[in-house]
Amino acid sequence: MKSAHDLVSDAKTRIEEVDLHAADAAIRTADVLIDVREADEYQAGHIPGAVNIPRGLLEFKLSNDPTLTRRDLNLVLYCKNSGRSALAACALQDMGYSHVLSIAGGYEAWHASGKPVQTAQLPAFD
Repeated sequence: MKSAHDLVSDAKTRIEEVDLHAADAAIRTADVLIDVREADEYQAGHIPGAVNIPRGLLEFKLSNDPTLTRRDLNLVLYCKNSGRSALAACALQDMGYSHVLSIAGGYEAWHASGKPVQTAQLPAFD
């Protein structure tokens, strides 16, 4: 029986990960930067320009949103530390997406390196 760690390890052999140095360029050329974490994680802090499509909804969202169905889109994915994004990248490749990258180390590595982050802005209720 495989564990989650086994599945992530296997996925990482089948996908392309970019390190933090290459991530900036990958994001600049991406059609879509996707944060596959849950909504509360995204709201607590995310990479500027990222859209939030949680891992559990990813295949459905991309299949049903006409702006995301082109299989030649340049997609860059990330999660907390790159496990979920590796699994997500595998799933998207299985769906026929040909340009999928995952950011090694995920949001944790991005944030720890001092790169810019964005948080949700709540309205003032004065």
